[in-house]
Amino acid sequence: MPGSEHYPARVAPYSPLRTSADGGPDAAGYDHAVHLASLAEKKRLWWRNALINSLFIASWFLFATLISVYNKWMFSPEHYGFPSPLFVTTIHMWVQFALAALLRYTLPQHFCPDQRPSRNDYIRKAVPTGITTGLDIGFSNLSLKLITLSFYTMCKSSSLVFVLLFAFLLRLETFSFRLVSVIILICVGVLLMVATETHFVLAGFLLVTSASALGGLRWSLTQLLLRNKDMGMSNPAATLFWLAPIMGVTLAVTSALIDGWGKVFSSHFFATPGEAFKTLFFLFCPGVLAFCMVLSEFYIIQRAGVVPMSIAGIAKEVTTIIFAAWFFGDELTPLNITGVAITACGIGLYTYHKYNKSMDSNVALDPHGNPLPVDEVLDGDLTFETGRTAEMQRLTEDVDEPLDDDDGREVRQPSHEAPPRQQLLFSVEDEDEPVTPSLKVVRADSLPPPYSEEGGEHLHDVWGEDDSRHR
Repeated sequence: MPGSEHYPARVAPYSPLRTSADGGPDAAGYDHAVHLASLAEKKRLWWRNALINSLFIASWFLFATLISVYNKWMFSPEHYGFPSPLFVTTIHMWVQFALAALLRYTLPQHFCPDQRPSRNDYIRKAVPTGITTGLDIGFSNLSLKLITLSFYTMCKSSSLVFVLLFAFLLRLETFSFRLVSVIILICVGVLLMVATETHFVLAGFLLVTSASALGGLRWSLTQLLLRNKDMGMSNPAATLFWLAPIMGVTLAVTSALIDGWGKVFSSHFFATPGEAFKTLFFLFCPGVLAFCMVLSEFYIIQRAGVVPMSIAGIAKEVTTIIFAAWFFGDELTPLNITGVAITACGIGLYTYHKYNKSMDSNVALDPHGNPLPVDEVLDGDLTFETGRTAEMQRLTEDVDEPLDDDDGREVRQPSHEAPPRQQLLFSVEDEDEPVTPSLKVVRADSLPPPYSEEGGEHLHDVWGEDDSRHR
């Protein structure tokens, strides 16, 4: 499930070449026209993104599995038996904030963007994201006190529907009946995969369904924050730095109301200094695992999007069930096996859908073949080339150089690379000075380049006249 940025047809059709004031490359390093990716280049980018995203997904699987093992040991009465999952999650949130702050201030060149959210943006955009995250976790934990784990998992499978719904509403995904059909197929497969006879509890059902809806909303809001460079949250560590305090406060309030901190601190886990130290060690150290897991989630969302991240989570569940049945002998009913097969088929169809979408979309590449950021393209200040002309441009850059006449004006030489009608995919006309597509304006302080025989004679005549005037 690769995560590549695509460039829609709304790129400005008339966009001048971006250069600096002296005619050289601009600050971004573009010294000539960029180009749209060919089919071969799109395939190369897709597989590269698929590999990178797979590494992030694998790291997410690893840390999520370690957290699951820790939770089972921490909360199981047969093992450590700590009574308050929400209190533990609250501690983990503040550990994540501390680690994000450590990265922010020790490695600012990598984890501290130049921008920071304004008070208004923080209240309107970051606070709702943190609150929905806290409520999602709180409602999920509260529902487990009322319903069985199997019924919880069955109801939680609806979260993918809410993820897709909010992705459509917030325009993170383009509506497609094919995509909707694939998501419904996956949800049906998950429902069958975990189906079992269970007792229906209305209160627990409402809580877990609300948690699923809040989960879909909070992941979509997180993706919007990760895409917003003006707020300084385009880096996952920076996003976690700004969100973790809100999530920590929300979870602290929820934990105090549901679990009661008085009962927690009056339990035998804090009865003696030795027990308290051991309990705090088991509370704080796994926060490092939670930090790594959340960072992996944020990187997946930033690179691929919220829907692929949710489907990757379902793929993790499928993998867990298969390994549990293979290595530990967990029994699966024919209905469960059918659900696993349907879910795997749905994940494969979704991957194929994303692949076709990537091949059909426009991807802007710089002269070195690297994809350009979406905002660089949508600003409308880049000239695109395509096909054979783009390849010639990269191989023969800086071939045509302008000259200065006596008045310091640029003398333009016609390009011999390609016919005028094939030179640029998009052309531009400046209000002060018309520029035809067959002319190329570059720096005026270069030595004369090689030309054809006829053009070379005229060029050296001009240079000879210029030298004689300065003698």
